[in-house]
Amino acid sequence: MLPYGRQSIDGDDVRAVCEVLSGDWLTTGPQVAAFEAELARWAGGVPCVSVTSGTAALHTAYVAAGIGPGDEVVTSPLTFVATASTATLLGAQVVFADVEPDTANLDPAAAHAATTARTKVVTAVDYAGHPADYDALRKVTDAAGALLVADAAHAIGSRYRDRPVGSLADLTTFSFFPTKTVTTAEGGAVAATDPRRLEAAARFRNHGLVRDRELLRHPDEGGWHQEVVTFGLNYRLPDVLCALGVNQLRRLPAFRARRAALVARYDAVLGGLDGLATPARRAYADPAWHLYPVRVRGGRRREVYDRMRAAGIGVQVNYIPAYWHPVYEDLGYRRGMCPHAEAYYAEQLSLPLYPGLTDADQDRVLAELLAILT
Repeated sequence: MLPYGRQSIDGDDVRAVCEVLSGDWLTTGPQVAAFEAELARWAGGVPCVSVTSGTAALHTAYVAAGIGPGDEVVTSPLTFVATASTATLLGAQVVFADVEPDTANLDPAAAHAATTARTKVVTAVDYAGHPADYDALRKVTDAAGALLVADAAHAIGSRYRDRPVGSLADLTTFSFFPTKTVTTAEGGAVAATDPRRLEAAARFRNHGLVRDRELLRHPDEGGWHQEVVTFGLNYRLPDVLCALGVNQLRRLPAFRARRAALVARYDAVLGGLDGLATPARRAYADPAWHLYPVRVRGGRRREVYDRMRAAGIGVQVNYIPAYWHPVYEDLGYRRGMCPHAEAYYAEQLSLPLYPGLTDADQDRVLAELLAILT
């Protein structure tokens, strides 16, 4: 079975991990700082805090944004549910706004219409690695007095108007799950343009602990003393995984180039094919493609999915609209709220895309797909 996405691990990755396993630090050591520094370079110099997953990154970002009961978070429904659920868990009301029909990214006009006096955050999702329209979304958040958050789980290495993802929003979250462009096995990060929010994120991922004598309420207890000044969790990404992440980030240009070459091959064969739409790309975007999402027309998506899977090609659907999940249905959310997102979902199919996909593998994918559609 060809998967729709897969990690790329080489000998240097393995050696980097083994060096840490043979050393003194397995967690919270020098590789954490090295990984965060290298990631910040990709984020346009915006400092980053590493955490244990993309979901942990979203949770941490919302905490750093001060989200709580009574606040509203406007976001896209065409995303993995964690973009919304981490805000819901903090007591916020999630307001789903529709997407652009071509890119599947949050529509700035729909986001603007969804804002109220209670809107504290607007969260864009860089679907498939294509950046959202951040200049337009910034106008929305400025008008609402809200923060702009970027869920860039798909978009490490992408650029918007020649600016790197990570430098476009007040808070940006990344994911390093194995199917993502860069992996730490499990892992994530938060980039924050405001030092206060960066500090809040760093504190939250470490139980809310402080050791700085100037911040302690009872500073004379002894050299061992530390205090929890705000509630937090253990979201620390260990040294052994950060070592993998450092080496993976060094390989990011090659990953990006190979994905771009595969996308170009898909486009060349599938562009203009009856019954299929290839991914849109806006003039302002330079995507580092995480997915290759096609749209299967004519109500044939389920047929194509089943037949491709039966042929050993692991196509995938990304994603069920978040408010379709029972957990949101039980909160009163109903189908039909975001018609563009639902129409996109009804046709969407992700074809295999990862650096280790060979030209021969891709030719097999294309041959099977063309045999079904033509």
